[in-house]
Amino acid sequence: MQYLPIFTKLDNKPVLIVGGGDVALRKCRAFIKARANITLVAPQFCDELKEHAEDGDVTLITDYFNTTHLNAKMLVIAATDNDEVNNLVFEQANERHIFVNVVDDQPKCTFIFPSIVDRDPITIAISSAGTAPVLARRLREKLETLIPQHIGPLAKLVGSFRTHVKAQFKHFADRRQFWERVFDSSVVSKVQVGDTAAATEQLHDMLEATAKPEGEVYIVGAGPGDPELLTLKALQLMQQADVVVYDYLVSDEIMDLVRRDADLVCVGKRLGNHSVKQEDTNQMLVDFAKQGKKVCRIKGGDPFIYGRGGEEVQVLAANQVRYQIVPGITAAAGCSAYAGIPLTHRDHAQAIQFVTGHCKKAGQELDWLSLAKPNQTLAIYMGVIKSPHIQAQLIAHGRSGSTPVAIIENGTRKEQRVVRTQLDQLAAQIDTQQIVSPALLIIGEVAALHEQLAWFGQTSQISSFAQPLTDVA
Repeated sequence: MQYLPIFTKLDNKPVLIVGGGDVALRKCRAFIKARANITLVAPQFCDELKEHAEDGDVTLITDYFNTTHLNAKMLVIAATDNDEVNNLVFEQANERHIFVNVVDDQPKCTFIFPSIVDRDPITIAISSAGTAPVLARRLREKLETLIPQHIGPLAKLVGSFRTHVKAQFKHFADRRQFWERVFDSSVVSKVQVGDTAAATEQLHDMLEATAKPEGEVYIVGAGPGDPELLTLKALQLMQQADVVVYDYLVSDEIMDLVRRDADLVCVGKRLGNHSVKQEDTNQMLVDFAKQGKKVCRIKGGDPFIYGRGGEEVQVLAANQVRYQIVPGITAAAGCSAYAGIPLTHRDHAQAIQFVTGHCKKAGQELDWLSLAKPNQTLAIYMGVIKSPHIQAQLIAHGRSGSTPVAIIENGTRKEQRVVRTQLDQLAAQIDTQQIVSPALLIIGEVAALHEQLAWFGQTSQISSFAQPLTDVA
């Protein structure tokens, strides 16, 4: 370990920056955030540094550096474009045992600036010991996406309770167990949604040991299959859950991301084989929550687009169970994009309709006249089994039999397959190509664009062309 990582408190501590240009300004900004007592010395200064001086943030000394400027300083930055000056700053500071950093000259640094993820008061610092700053910055960017914004407010809240917790629990082990319970409770999600008052009240109750475990349900959209299409919030809640209730449409790669010790409950439905009735699933979510568990109900695609998430939320609300809804990328958007098919296009489709091919028994028949209109795209979910009926009704209501169609099987996944055909061959090609669910049907002129755009898109897809294709103007 070349550098010992430490966090220093610089409130009103004397810091010297030698330089007056853009590099000095960048370093100055960091010290202003740390509330240091900042002095800059240089023959001239950029306008923004002058503005900081006018605001009282810094003191400017218009002069060339000399060793007297180091008097009573805690640390110093050499940020000039003059190697002789930088070397002098380094040598003189070193002799006086003052921490020194010569910008972009790692051998002349007794301290360095890490890449920082700032969730005040939580601070994460990443360093490559000055050898690969761009790589350190890349790692910081990755962490920025993984560390939720509510971590800072949560840390401030629990910090305000530290004295009370120490008074209540005399032993360290007892205090640790209490905080573990807090971070596993819905205090976290209440802070996450900005309800600090409720989180504070719950913390008081937990401290007085009067609070019962409070469950919560997360209705999470997992997207069509590619784990990289998960939202950050979905990933965070998946890793907090005690119980994960999932469907067959959720890919194995996504299930690998859930909390390792979570209980997994499959309530998947396949055509003709509903292993768990929807009503039982609804009650299951309520029961788990009433037991004080955090439940992640994860669904393929988006829970509110043919995912029956609305029904589940209605039951949760009726039973006064706390819940959060996390949208997901719906299959129509994800699968079409990975197949190189725009759902709308100014030359081909000015509207889009999302349709399910698996309707409620004895439900109202679809408005086929509306669906058969030209210059629009139909994205049909769960339409494989009903494809003969869909094909016949659309043609009967005026849609041309030569209308381009794309059948996207296992969309966005490694095994994605795209079969291109036309409307009057839809059912036959599903049978010939042995298409299986999950599969999405895209009907409309935009489907013909697959041949033009897919080659430069997702390299993992397999495309099948069911017949010689007719160009669509």
